[in-house]
Amino acid sequence: MSLTLFSSKLVLAAAAIAIGTSSSASAQSMNDVQNAAKERGLSTADLLAAAKTYTPTGMMDEYVIMSSGGHSGQVFVIGVPSMRLLKSIAVFTPEPWQGYGYGVGNDILDEGNVFGKENRWGDTHHPALSETKGDYDGDWLFINDKSNARMAVIDLRDFETKQIVKNPLFINDHGGAFVTPNTDYVFETSQYNVPWGSDHAPMDEWKENFKGAVTMWKFDRKKGRLDKSKSFAIELPPYWQDIADCGKLMSDGYFFLNSINTELATGGFGVEGMKKPPFEAGVSMNATDYLHIINWKKAEKVFQAGDYSMIKDFPVISLETAIEEGLLHLTPEPRSPHGVDVAPKGDFIVVSGKLDPHTTIYSTAKILKAIEEKDYSGHDEFGVPVLNFDSVMAAQVEVGLGPLHTQFGPDGYAYTSLFLDSAIARWTLGGDYGKLNPEPDWTLVQKTPVHYNVGHLGAAEGDTVSPDGKYLVSYNKWSVDRFVGVGPLLPQNFQLLDISNQGTEMPVIYDMPLGVGEPHYAQIIKADKLHPWSVYPEVGWDPHTQTVDPWAPRPKMERVERKGEHEVEVFMTAVRSHFTPEHVTVKQGDTVTWRITNTERAIDSTHGFSIPVHNITLSLEPGETATFEFVADTAGTFPFYCTEFCSALHLEMMGYLMVEPNE
Repeated sequence: MSLTLFSSKLVLAAAAIAIGTSSSASAQSMNDVQNAAKERGLSTADLLAAAKTYTPTGMMDEYVIMSSGGHSGQVFVIGVPSMRLLKSIAVFTPEPWQGYGYGVGNDILDEGNVFGKENRWGDTHHPALSETKGDYDGDWLFINDKSNARMAVIDLRDFETKQIVKNPLFINDHGGAFVTPNTDYVFETSQYNVPWGSDHAPMDEWKENFKGAVTMWKFDRKKGRLDKSKSFAIELPPYWQDIADCGKLMSDGYFFLNSINTELATGGFGVEGMKKPPFEAGVSMNATDYLHIINWKKAEKVFQAGDYSMIKDFPVISLETAIEEGLLHLTPEPRSPHGVDVAPKGDFIVVSGKLDPHTTIYSTAKILKAIEEKDYSGHDEFGVPVLNFDSVMAAQVEVGLGPLHTQFGPDGYAYTSLFLDSAIARWTLGGDYGKLNPEPDWTLVQKTPVHYNVGHLGAAEGDTVSPDGKYLVSYNKWSVDRFVGVGPLLPQNFQLLDISNQGTEMPVIYDMPLGVGEPHYAQIIKADKLHPWSVYPEVGWDPHTQTVDPWAPRPKMERVERKGEHEVEVFMTAVRSHFTPEHVTVKQGDTVTWRITNTERAIDSTHGFSIPVHNITLSLEPGETATFEFVADTAGTFPFYCTEFCSALHLEMMGYLMVEPNE
């Protein structure tokens, strides 16, 4: 179809929808579209992509991406199909706009201190939305910190971090966060092995003292917190455990986990006197690695029966117990595997090996049968039974070079990211899925090039029991030649693909540069499953406890009280366009406890608050109260003001902190 003909049809369709538009206006619109397309060199495909992704003012996105923020330590919220950045959620890193770590949230960040040391950054990797019966429910979001083996809980009523927990057993995690189908547990797995608690041990004691493990964090929905008292870990062989996924429906009760470095390589390249290969070679020598198959429901019963040891003040089911109780089985998988993904019905587990051009598909039914019949090909050197590969494999599909991760659609298609090919592969599942599309089972259908070197990918609800299809996002690591140069450090590139049609049609329809961190993985949820508050339920609401603070200042309760020789309490309210009180006088050296409430009830009536020199900055949403503490150790005169442009008299919304010098 010619550009002119397509443009005409596009505009005519738009005109037909716009009731009351005159024919002369339509003709003018067609001319405008044609001229704009010609001037900018836009193709027919470009215009169609624009029509599919453009979201007019006032129109809402159909889906929402919850994306890790990589080295930023945050989580990003992005609309689909507009690909507009909607919010950055502060998690492991202080964030001044929201005042996180600059007056409020400090206690949450302190929960994540490492070895008693303040840690104010993270490497977020795998967000996990809470689920009910294997579907996203829009209530909670979990995210891991790969660098420091931490897990965070985010409440999706206000999109704020409520808890950070530090894993006491290991120092890195990659297999996390992953939830059970009803969010009973959040899984976190070690990656780079260390002795328990990252204690010191020589490298030649790897087999004896270096440990692998998976932690099952119990989640209390009512409290919205991970409950350490009901959580436990399972010791695993000292391989490098990697990406994981939780079973569902047919495979509910099981947890599937990749591993690399079954060679038990210890590296040492570049160290004088050592002739060992570098890690990249040493951990890729075996023809296969091991897929871990973990019966977590049975493990829960073993834990509840008290069959564990306390290590670093944390309950651990030993490897010996895991073997004796039948909690852990292995089966070979392609070497250097990365992705492991459970199909919507829970009947297949898809594994991709970075050095194998195939995806390998395991059958849940065959796995369960092999476990029951003890169909083993042997045991690993730590005594873990190894299921016969030929007995549990369902199929292999050659998809391309560097396969990493897989997501699913509602029509029997699977989608796999190809890092080396820089492409997204569409292929067909077999079994009950085969009748949903016209192509043969277990067949590559299409590869769409992306730009470039895709890592993870996300399809709309594509890892749930009821995937939506329609959209897929390719999370690309490189963006060479895609955007205006901004220096040597280039943005990541999120590319939106239209997967709504069957067959080979699967075009890229949007490029989104994301110049913060290295976003790693994301999940895509229907927007109508999210029900965030527009204002806090009551005036005086504490977002960290999600209850009314009994000490929250209210109108006519504002005051400054001296509680002792060196202690002062401030009770303040904020409303357009003033703070009450506007003058606060303290003495140098006073410890000041400052309570402030935004008494607004109108949507988006946010007030900021900052005090220079004292490192205080806050964001107060309608109804929110905040309490912070500081030592007024510097004498002087310090204007405080509203940092959010809240009204016509915004600049007038200020006051003074007067710190009287010591005599």
